[in-house]
Amino acid sequence: MTALSPHLRQATPVVATRGEGVHLYGEDGRRYLDFTAGIGVTSTGHCHPRVVAAAQEQVATLVHGQYTTVMHQPLRQLVEKLGEVLPTGLDSLFFTNSGSEAVEAALRLARQATGRPNIIVCHGGFHGRTVAAASMTTSGTRFRSGFSPLMSGVVVTPFPSAHRYGWDEDTATRFALQELDYTLQTISSPADTAAIIVEPVLGEGGYVPATRAFLEGLRERADRHGFLLILDEVQTGVGRTGRFWGHDHFGVTPDILVTAKGLASGFPLSGIAASDELMAKAWPGSQGGTYGANAVACAAACATLDVVRDERLVENAEAMGKRLRHGLEAVADRTPGIGDVRGLGLMMATEFVTEDGAPDPETAARVQRAAIDEGLLLLLCGAWNQVVRMIPALVIDEVAVDEGLQAWATAVEAGTSGAAER
Repeated sequence: MTALSPHLRQATPVVATRGEGVHLYGEDGRRYLDFTAGIGVTSTGHCHPRVVAAAQEQVATLVHGQYTTVMHQPLRQLVEKLGEVLPTGLDSLFFTNSGSEAVEAALRLARQATGRPNIIVCHGGFHGRTVAAASMTTSGTRFRSGFSPLMSGVVVTPFPSAHRYGWDEDTATRFALQELDYTLQTISSPADTAAIIVEPVLGEGGYVPATRAFLEGLRERADRHGFLLILDEVQTGVGRTGRFWGHDHFGVTPDILVTAKGLASGFPLSGIAASDELMAKAWPGSQGGTYGANAVACAAACATLDVVRDERLVENAEAMGKRLRHGLEAVADRTPGIGDVRGLGLMMATEFVTEDGAPDPETAARVQRAAIDEGLLLLLCGAWNQVVRMIPALVIDEVAVDEGLQAWATAVEAGTSGAAER
């Protein structure tokens, strides 16, 4: 008999039969509150009627028009709609399928445009699983081990992870920028550095937001030394953090922006945006792909952007994120095993620690499993999987937030009582 790879293990035992809004339904008919959103993908919720209608209409007319062979209207419309929300000056787009592919496209463009070989990444960042993307990923060895040699030319510099260092944000930021300067002086000369890539909020690395001073420092150094700033907005984009782009919190504009996940509400679509001048420096033939900018995915993305705008989902993510954070902090205040609550918008996380402050993945896993019993689906992240993350769809309302928080409180009590027994 054939079977899935044994390494494709599901984080929950649910066999989903349908989804609606912020809920998934299992084979047994039970309703689950989905705070995973397909790892931040179903931004408008499961099966939003407008997204479904757009995809159905497109399937009936043109499923695939390969975009280096023919042009199609959904792609033209998507370029126009993204132009309304992209930072000023990022007016040239290239589309592909996954976040990893888009990250590699950004890397290729940076190297070709600058003629420089190295790329600097931030410690704790996640950029994908393909060879180049995994070479730039430092959020966990599980993403990069066992298939060496990895791509050369990758240099790692600290991210201002205040909780991990045990410092305040200002101290962590000063340290990270000082170490970047040291890196540029000792490992990767500016003349050899094509770009620095960073997530506005670390994803798999534990949902750690950057700081304004850190991103401003990266922007200043990129301008001074002539390398590029790439912002990986795969998980933070399209309203997830309570701003349309995660970097909108920090007042910094990238040279290349990477987007995916929530862009098409579950259909595979990703892309990079840069200025016309920069994108023109890509070498002929370096951009392409069979399925990139698939017509159905583009139609779904157009509908997604319309829903995000018309239903004011960015504003909703900010408001519901504040409500969610307040509830998570209330649980943390009465739970000694919780070391930190952090995040932006509807990208929130709780980190579990032992009595001596070390990462506590065992308790995090117990809490995550206990939440399933309460009908709440969650995921883990962080280097030790010691962080439980919450990424519900942007359509979530106060009732669902409060329902999730009630289930969370019960799960935390159950999971941490197990820790106390140890």
